[in-house]
Amino acid sequence: MVLEATYPTLLVVILPMKPWASMLWYHDHALGITRLNVYAGLAGLYIIRSNEERSLNLPSGVYEIPLVIQDKSFNEDGSLFYPRNVDNPPPTYPEVSITPGFAGDTIIVNGKAWPYLDVEQRKYRFRILNGSNERFYRMRLSSDQDFIQIGTDGGLMERPVRLKEITIAPSQRVDVIIDFTDQPVGTNIILTNSARTPFDFGAPPDPNTDGLIMQFRVKENTSGEDTSTVPEVLSRIKRYKEKDVCKVRDISLDVGADRFGRLMFMLNNREFIGGVTEDPVVGELECWRIINPGLGVHPIHIHQIQFQILDRIPFDTAAYNQTGQIRYTGDPEPLPPELRGWFDTVQAFPGYVTRLLIRFGPYTGRYVFHCHILEHEDHDMMRPLEVVRKNLFTPGCKDCRKHDRIRYDDPKVCVKDPDEADDEIYDKKYYWKDHVFEDDNDPKYDWRYMEDTDQEYKDLVPV
Repeated sequence: MVLEATYPTLLVVILPMKPWASMLWYHDHALGITRLNVYAGLAGLYIIRSNEERSLNLPSGVYEIPLVIQDKSFNEDGSLFYPRNVDNPPPTYPEVSITPGFAGDTIIVNGKAWPYLDVEQRKYRFRILNGSNERFYRMRLSSDQDFIQIGTDGGLMERPVRLKEITIAPSQRVDVIIDFTDQPVGTNIILTNSARTPFDFGAPPDPNTDGLIMQFRVKENTSGEDTSTVPEVLSRIKRYKEKDVCKVRDISLDVGADRFGRLMFMLNNREFIGGVTEDPVVGELECWRIINPGLGVHPIHIHQIQFQILDRIPFDTAAYNQTGQIRYTGDPEPLPPELRGWFDTVQAFPGYVTRLLIRFGPYTGRYVFHCHILEHEDHDMMRPLEVVRKNLFTPGCKDCRKHDRIRYDDPKVCVKDPDEADDEIYDKKYYWKDHVFEDDNDPKYDWRYMEDTDQEYKDLVPV
C-alpha cells in the first residue's frame, strides 16, 4: 500500500491486507464528533494496486485521477461554517446541539470549489469518493455521454457497465472511465447533481450551486495515441450463495428521540453503548437483512469487510411499524449489474429489506457498523460488532472475551491468563489460499495458516 502525500514525501506501508485492487479511504472516527472532524478535513484516500489490474491496460498515470467530492458552507471571512443548532430550536435543546443532517451550499472537489479540469481527447479514469457528511450525488454528464463504470467500493467489477447516471452515497466509491475522444476541442462538459437532500425526499439542488459539481474542458490531444483499453472482462468475483448462509441477522433502521426531544437515529433501537449483539464467527457466511421502514435512504457501512448485495425486497412499512413483523409485498428485485460487486457501504432504501451476504474475517476483535450520514452516526446510528473464533467463549466468562484466546486441543477451555497461551500456535491467522480455477465462475479454496512474513502472505487472500 502506498500513500502519496501532497508534500514531496512517499510513505510506503506494508500491511497483510487483501491484495485485490481498490480505492479505500480513511477518516477520523472520534465518538460523537466524527461529523465535525471529517467536515474539518480529517479524511483521505489510498489506492491498492494489483498485477491483475495492471494487466488490464486501463488509463493510468496522469490519466487516472481521484475525485473527492464534498459539500461545504463558508462564513464571510472564508472560514468553514457548521451549524451550532437546528433552525429555531425548541427550548428543551442544549445551546449547542447536533442536527439531523447537514448539507453545504458549495460543492468541493479535491479541496476546490466547483473546479474545472483540462482533459485531452482520450479516455480518463476517475476514482470518485463521496466524502460528504449527508449529501448524496446523482451524477450525469451535460454532454449526455455514458460513464463506463468499472469498479465499486471494494475494487473492480467483473465487467464494465455503461450508465447515463450514477448515484453515490456518503462513503461510497465508484471507479469510472469517461471517454472524451469524440468531444470537439473547446467543449465544456459539466458533471451535474440532481439528488435531493435529504435523499431522496428533500429539497432538489439549485442548478446554479449544489446542482453543479465540476467542469471538464476538452483540449486537443497532444500526448500521442491513446493506447489504453477497457476490457470486456475486468475481474472474477466468486458470488456468495444464499444456501451457504450460517446465520441471518435483522438490522432495523429506527428513529426515536433523546431526553431533549431531539431526533435520534438508531440501529435495532439500540444506542451505541447498548452492548454487543452482533458476534459473527470468522469464516462463516451471514445474511444481514437491513430493514428500512422510514422515509430516507441510509448508507449503511460495515467495517472490516467487503460484502455482496443479494437483493432488495419491498415490504409493508405500516404493518412493520405497528407489529414489528416483516410482510413482503413483492418478489425480490434483481440486482442491476453495477451492484454485482464488492461493497462496504450499501444504500438501504425506504420500504425495502436490503439483504447482504457477508463473510467476516480474517481477524477477530471489536469493529463497528453504522449509517454513514455522519450526523446520524454521531447520534446514535452506530453499533459495535465482535468477530469471534468458532467455539471461542466460555458462557459468562468475561476473560475469554477480553483476551480472545482458545486452546486448540479443547476450544471450549477458557484461557484466564493470556500469558498461558502458546503464541507460536495461537497468534496464527487463518487465510484462504486461492487455488487453480476449475472454471471461471467457481474458484476453489482451502484453508491454510499464515506466518507473519511477506513471503508467506503475498499470495494469500483473506477470508
